[in-house]
Amino acid sequence: MIYKKLGTTGLNTSVLGLGTWQFSGEWGKEFTESDVTEILEVSESLGINLIDTAECYGDHLSESLIGMSLKRSKKRNNWIIATKFGHTYKEFLDVDDCWSSKEVKKQLESSLKALCTDHIDIYQFHSGNDNAFDNDGLWQMLEKEKRSGKIRYLGISISEQAVTDNNLHQLHKAKERGVDVIQVKYNWLHREAERILLPECVKLKLGVLARQPLASGYLSGRYDTGYQFPENDVRHWHDKNSFSSEIESVNKLRDELGKNVDMVAWSLARCLKNQHVDSTLIGCKNIGQVKKNVEAIKIL
Repeated sequence: MIYKKLGTTGLNTSVLGLGTWQFSGEWGKEFTESDVTEILEVSESLGINLIDTAECYGDHLSESLIGMSLKRSKKRNNWIIATKFGHTYKEFLDVDDCWSSKEVKKQLESSLKALCTDHIDIYQFHSGNDNAFDNDGLWQMLEKEKRSGKIRYLGISISEQAVTDNNLHQLHKAKERGVDVIQVKYNWLHREAERILLPECVKLKLGVLARQPLASGYLSGRYDTGYQFPENDVRHWHDKNSFSSEIESVNKLRDELGKNVDMVAWSLARCLKNQHVDSTLIGCKNIGQVKKNVEAIKIL
C-alpha cells in the first residue's frame, strides 16, 4: 500500500480508501455485520486505513455496521473514519436536508453512537448548497465540537452541481470555516474537477478525497447498454440515456486500451496518478473486489 499526507491534517491515509454507501443496502445487496467485518478485515490486511461513510447511508445503517464490527474487533484506532452531515434518511433514495446547528449536533451524536466511537476523524459537510454552507452558527457549533475532541478535522463533500458550475465559493471559504479536506466526484467519465477545482485545492493546501473512481461501477467494463439493475440498486434509477452514453464511452475506451487491460485497475490508477489526489474512495460488495482494487497499486 502507498500512503500520503492528507493536506495539512497530518493524517497518513492509504491512497485507496473504502467507500461504504453500499452497506446501506441501496446498491442491490443487503449487508450483515459479518459481511462488513470480513470486508474490513481484508481491507486492513491489505493496508487500507481510511473508511468513508455518511449519516444518510440508510438511517445511520452503514455507520452502525461499521461501528459494531470495529467494536467487536477492538480495532477502531487502526482506522481513519470519515462521515458526513446534513441529511436525515426517510426511505430508499429519499432524504431531508437538515442544516441547522441544532440538527447537525444531533446528527453528530447519532453518528458517534452508531460508529461506537468517541470521535470522528473527518466530519464532512455533505453536498449542501451555498446557502446552507454560509450558516455561521453551524460552523461555530462544529468548531466547538472540534475543541471538545468529538471531531478531529472538518471536510466538505462538494456537490456535483458545484463542480459542473465551476462554483468555488465553498472551496475559497474552506479554511475560514476550519475545513482541511475536500471530497469530490472524480473519474475518467467525470473529469470536470481536473480543470479548476483540484489545482485550486492544492493552492489552498486542502487534502483531496476522490469519490466514485469507477463511476458507479460503469468503468469496470462489466456492463452493456441493455443491462438492467434491480429496483433496489440506486443505478436502476439513473437516467437511461446518460447510462447508455457512459457505457458506450467506456466500451470505446476499452477498445482503444485493448482487451487485455484490466479496466478496474486502469481506472483507479488513472485517478491516483493525478498529483492533486491524496486518496480515492471506492466501494465494494465482497472481499474479491477489495483485492482486485488493491491490484491498481501495482501499476502506479
